[in-house]
Amino acid sequence: MHRRIIVPSALAAALLLAIPASAADFTAGAPGIGDSYYPASGNGGYDVSHYDLRLKYQPSTDLLEGTATLLATTKQNLSRFNLDLGLKVSEVRVNGRVAKFTASGDHELEVTPAAPLPKGTAVTVVVRYAGKPSEVKIGGWTAWARTPDGAVAAQEPDSAVWWFPSNDHPLDKATFDVSVLVPDGTQAISNGTLQSQSSKLGWTRFNWRSDKPQATYLATLAVGKFDITTDTTANGLPVLNAYSKDLGANAGAARASIERTTEVAEWLESVYGPYPFSALGGYVPNVTSGFALETQTRPFYSPRQFANGANVSVVVHELAHQWYGDSVSVADWKDIWINEGFARYSQWLWSEKEGEGTARELADYVFQTRAADDPFWTVKPGDPGADNQFDIAVYDRGALALQALRDEVGDEKFFAVLKGWPKRYAYGNAKVGDFVKYAEKVTGKPLAELFDTWLYQPVKPAALPDPAASKAASAKAASPAARAGARTGAGAGAGVKAGATAKPVPPKSWQKIAATNSVHDHDRH
Repeated sequence: MHRRIIVPSALAAALLLAIPASAADFTAGAPGIGDSYYPASGNGGYDVSHYDLRLKYQPSTDLLEGTATLLATTKQNLSRFNLDLGLKVSEVRVNGRVAKFTASGDHELEVTPAAPLPKGTAVTVVVRYAGKPSEVKIGGWTAWARTPDGAVAAQEPDSAVWWFPSNDHPLDKATFDVSVLVPDGTQAISNGTLQSQSSKLGWTRFNWRSDKPQATYLATLAVGKFDITTDTTANGLPVLNAYSKDLGANAGAARASIERTTEVAEWLESVYGPYPFSALGGYVPNVTSGFALETQTRPFYSPRQFANGANVSVVVHELAHQWYGDSVSVADWKDIWINEGFARYSQWLWSEKEGEGTARELADYVFQTRAADDPFWTVKPGDPGADNQFDIAVYDRGALALQALRDEVGDEKFFAVLKGWPKRYAYGNAKVGDFVKYAEKVTGKPLAELFDTWLYQPVKPAALPDPAASKAASAKAASPAARAGARTGAGAGAGVKAGATAKPVPPKSWQKIAATNSVHDHDRH
């Protein structure tokens, strides 16, 4: 043991620092992270690096029991902090010591640790909780869907509060271990890779791991009875797809679409660079919803996405999000264009690859079929507002902005931007303004006016840029999409050019792309 002798003057200074100043220094973390559209989402004062979730779920009663361990670091001198959770909590411990807690609002858990937490402190938070997620309604809606044989957690912009405590905003991304105990004969599907599976006394435990940073709304859980297929990509990534056993007439079309996941992902790598995660796949539970969601590594698809037959375009959309939305996530929900505009444009590039209409032909068709007085043009994709966050204009007008950029700078620089962006901001967050600056840096052109026209002005632009008039456009340049097997699009039903008076004719791919418009209808109401 070592004792330190403190002289009176040093002791007095230490007391001054330790008592009144330090007590005043510790403040409660904010109950929201500061999002423009959802002020109550997320929390301030700390950053989570890892979630360890140990869950038990009984499908017959919808009872979910959980123990969540969060590893975090304080970002301020913290006297109290909030977590987001809608279920009932029985105990909270902070760094091993019992903490006081109280529920407030419809999803805030206020935690007061036994001792204040200095800035920069590593913190372990353990929360024990239970409840029936289907009974939790927040803002009048739910992210938890019961199925005939289980349940699913998948929604946007929120889903975590229905099944685990979190800092529920894309700004605070973390790695995940999700361990789920379910009755024998039932499976539990989550993100990432299946690490192990074991059975004992009538229950089976599934252990899943996501080893790359993941936003909380991209974490998913599906419990039920599934047919599972597995594969590996050419680069050795594990692929796991899961289909509810009771999909009925939609089963064949769903499989015919999602079993092309590996093919689509490998093509997207030619456009956006290496796939950013360590697992791949998709799942289709027996839900009544109509939307799909880019849940990280394993997108969620509603059976209704395949009601009219196979549709690979929706698979393209959700897998494109793995780069644009999952690896690079929004810094604020008003930045939704850097997710959805690019996922929709990926569908246009797939059409180009398949010879069913070029991206330019699709852009021309959208431009011509939307009259100047169409409310479509009043929505600003760069900041659409919370009520219009998933409006079709964010998708189609958002894709038009990318076509305008492509026409302005030419294919070589355009695809350099598309491939460089996910690498520049990998596993992080970004804003629309960050993309504009990045595009200007890569292309060497001033682009603020172009993006302002297509993303922020509530009127129909005069016309798409004329690629023939752009010095940057090269007739010899070929896009990665074209190099991956694009055909000319001849006979595909190309749309007319801007300014033409003939009735626009939809490209061949239009029907399949339009069928995915419900991809943004998250059934929140």
